[in-house]
Amino acid sequence: MLRPRIPVNPIPTGTVIPLVQATPTTDVEHSACTHHHGPVTPVAPQPQAPAVRLTPAGLVTVVAGGGGLVLIVGTVLVSMLLAVAVSAASVAVCAVVLRSLLNGQHKRR
Repeated sequence: MLRPRIPVNPIPTGTVIPLVQATPTTDVEHSACTHHHGPVTPVAPQPQAPAVRLTPAGLVTVVAGGGGLVLIVGTVLVSMLLAVAVSAASVAVCAVVLRSLLNGQHKRR
């Protein structure tokens, strides 16, 4: 028979913690540090400049380009929808014509 296995518990950081964890021991000897560190000099944080700076003319250009893009995409989508509607209507007309031709052929017999 099938026996289920107990999975490990994944956490969102990607590390996996097993269900049974070892207990840390307290009798660990600490070794003395044998190398010397130099003096720590604090580094002043650099002010962050914005990645893109827009002038008023650039802003107008971006807004006009975005508006034009929306109009072009809208026109393409509407034309595709219109093409689908025309195709569906033509298929429906063909179906009606074929049905009437087939019904007329059956009545003549």
